[in-house]
Amino acid sequence: SDLWETRSALRSELVTEVRRRVRNSALERGSTDAELAWTDDVFDPSVLTVGFARRVPTYKRLTLMLRLPERLRAMLLDPVRPVQLVVAGKSHPADDGGKALIQQIVRFADQHDVRHRIVFLPDYDMSMARYLYWGCDVWLNNPLRPLEACGTSGMKSALNGGLNLSIRDGWWDEMYDGENGWAIPTADGVVDENRRDDLEAAALYELLEKSVLPKFYDRGDDGLPARWVDMVRHTL
Repeated sequence: SDLWETRSALRSELVTEVRRRVRNSALERGSTDAELAWTDDVFDPSVLTVGFARRVPTYKRLTLMLRLPERLRAMLLDPVRPVQLVVAGKSHPADDGGKALIQQIVRFADQHDVRHRIVFLPDYDMSMARYLYWGCDVWLNNPLRPLEACGTSGMKSALNGGLNLSIRDGWWDEMYDGENGWAIPTADGVVDENRRDDLEAAALYELLEKSVLPKFYDRGDDGLPARWVDMVRHTL
């Protein structure tokens, strides 16, 4: 369909931009041109692309995706149904907790076996955001409910044909209808924050493995993921 072709073309544009920014970031961190051949293979235009981009106060839980790093690594490197993850954001200069979360993501994304499937892009701004809204298939949001005031990044993703994968908080608590994306179950009432994060991270992994990835990679004889396209059309 024209809708799928458009989405695929925009994903390809995002991949090109990600490679450019990853290369520039590596140069700024002290790498030489001779060391950067690997950046030519960062991301794949045919792989399900998940985006997480916003300011980084601690309640937005940037690192929830890292609760079980080996389970995440398995999804990134799956030979049949892989996922690739682009993370971008800024923390307030005085927010040491937010800066620590970014450092955790950067350390994970720097590992040689996964650096072609997960990237952290510094200097998040409007010029970067447009590529992310255009090209990400899924927009991830996993704040600590009920602290999300609104969630405008998810709205912008939806308006560009992205599907939201989010905690039911802010706008998504009102917008989610069961057919326009996925709601991450929350462990409301669990007082222990570590236990709550463990439970909600497990629910996030489960949704990706059992619902999001199969819908994206389940193709008909025409090569199109019909159920995915239907969800995008319904969302729009």
